[in-house]
Amino acid sequence: MSQKISTDKAPKPVGLYPHARRSGNLLFLSGIGPRTVTDEIPGLKLDKNGNFLEFDFEAQCRNVFDNVRIVLEESGSSWDKLIDVTVFLVNMKRDFATYNRVYAEYFKDNQPCRTTVEINSLPTPIAIELKCIAEID
Repeated sequence: MSQKISTDKAPKPVGLYPHARRSGNLLFLSGIGPRTVTDEIPGLKLDKNGNFLEFDFEAQCRNVFDNVRIVLEESGSSWDKLIDVTVFLVNMKRDFATYNRVYAEYFKDNQPCRTTVEINSLPTPIAIELKCIAEID
């Protein structure tokens, strides 16, 4: 039997799903993006037509890692127990080098498996989303 996990310390999901689900000794995180609990997107300001006024991809990377850490800890796991990370980028050419550099800072000790794919868009105007699997005691 699996257990659904949600927390008010992380941004609310944009649909009807939990932040994570535990099954046995594994924790499966739903896709997590760079948003605050007040639904702001760090490093992004849009005009009334949805065009970028400000865009800081590094700020989005750092925030998504922070959000993953929050969900892990609220679920009873931790950053060092991550075993697999799937990364979705909306612009590989523009963002991969920055992502790879920031990723190396956060994962210098724990090095989970990783897959990075480019997608056309995400449900909100974010540029990155992570889908993770971790171990849990």
